[in-house]
Amino acid sequence: MCEAKVYINNEGKEEMLMENVVTIRPETDRLILVDLFGETKEIKALIKEVKLVEHKVILEAK
Repeated sequence: MCEAKVYINNEGKEEMLMENVVTIRPETDRLILVDLFGETKEIKALIKEVKLVEHKVILEAK
């Protein structure tokens, strides 16, 4: 499967934000995350790192 877990870097700690993410869409001032089931989350953050082998995306809050 190609889903990813998305984490937010919060004061040096990675906290899981969402699982089974299949789409990350950048908007003007935020990211839209969509999971396998169509659930969405909007967050004001930047992509800090993408670890493809680990299916892990790390965000940095704006």
